[in-house]
Amino acid sequence: MPEGEIELWLVRHGETEWSLAGRHTSWTDIPLTEHGRQRALELRDYLAGKKFSAVFVSPRQRARATCEIAGYGKVAVIDDDLQEWNYGESEGKTTPQMREIHGPNWSVWTDPLIGGESVEHVGERADAMIARSLAAAPSGGAVALFAHAHILRILAARWIGLPAVGGRLFGLSTGSISVLGFERETRVISKWNRSFEDE
Repeated sequence: MPEGEIELWLVRHGETEWSLAGRHTSWTDIPLTEHGRQRALELRDYLAGKKFSAVFVSPRQRARATCEIAGYGKVAVIDDDLQEWNYGESEGKTTPQMREIHGPNWSVWTDPLIGGESVEHVGERADAMIARSLAAAPSGGAVALFAHAHILRILAARWIGLPAVGGRLFGLSTGSISVLGFERETRVISKWNRSFEDE
């Protein structure tokens, strides 16, 4: 199987009240805003029934609703490895709020998250998801992953051989599409953060 025929399509869920406010959202299960649902409809139009060898989705309702509205709810497989980073004590808080507690240099990427996951553990989940996605397309094709900002950023970093913390280098908008693929035998980011915010 030529690896160059495999693509991973990363779809970040649409807007929620918490994403709009910059609040860390991992396992808190909140719905899309109306604006977020509109972005999911635009994803549906952009994808226009594209055929995927497999579709995986986070169990959180914001990802599942995006997947459903985009037209893939009936074929999607829920996968716990696509859950967002468990932020522990920073769940529901913004970065400025966390910096009031832990100092002006606090970052989700570099500071321990009390009660949450390490970035390395999220990287292990991303590696497992990559392996599962490649196994789901043994003859090539595309695999869609409907999930969240940080897990998808970390997955992209791991795809191109960066440590999990390298995900901090990739911004990702709500309701966006990115594509990971190959250039010959080299893993590359083919498209990144295709957003519909200005349309």
